[in-house]
Amino acid sequence: MPNIRDYKYANIAISGLPGSGSTTLLRLLKEELDLDGWRGYSGGEFMRAYAAEKGLFDASKKLHHFATDYEDDFDRQIDMGVREKLQTQKKWIFEAWLAGFLAQGLDNTLKVLVICSDDAVRVDRIVNRDEVNVEEAKHHIKQRYADNLAKWARMYAKEWQEWVVEPGILSEHNPIDFWNPKLYDVVIDTYSTNQSKTLSIVLDAITQKKPAAKI
Repeated sequence: MPNIRDYKYANIAISGLPGSGSTTLLRLLKEELDLDGWRGYSGGEFMRAYAAEKGLFDASKKLHHFATDYEDDFDRQIDMGVREKLQTQKKWIFEAWLAGFLAQGLDNTLKVLVICSDDAVRVDRIVNRDEVNVEEAKHHIKQRYADNLAKWARMYAKEWQEWVVEPGILSEHNPIDFWNPKLYDVVIDTYSTNQSKTLSIVLDAITQKKPAAKI
């Protein structure tokens, strides 16, 4: 099937912390790019289903699982599989906490970081999404971030050095931060940018602009 658009990136990697709007952006991109053969994949949804299947957490709870709910080896296998697909295939949209980090050094992949600069709005989104109270949402966001970061910083210290420090993106004195804006091509604040504009920003970034026709 011929491209509806011309693209300057083969793939898209979307990262964002809970309540940032990264999953919403994935859904919008899947709807927009479906006819052109793009496929969307949520790492969080996949891992949640795996953890529930293995009985590693209670699937009846709406709050999302922690990365510590499943084994390091399985986690790494999935992550490296994502990186391989980004290296060798086209028209993938991957959304996950580590998607942008896993795409480091891959010039064919647009790395998008979605943030929400107002923490109260992030908490409110979690409250509405997971049907919990404000204190539960705040605790879950804080604890999940701390636990996931600790696990991944331990697991991917070598890759951080190879993919981030050695290329000079960040110095060895910077703490491991998989959501540092310097790791990304596009950073979107969904507190001040609505869904339509967020989608437009990413579409503009992946679309190859053609020179104006000569008359």
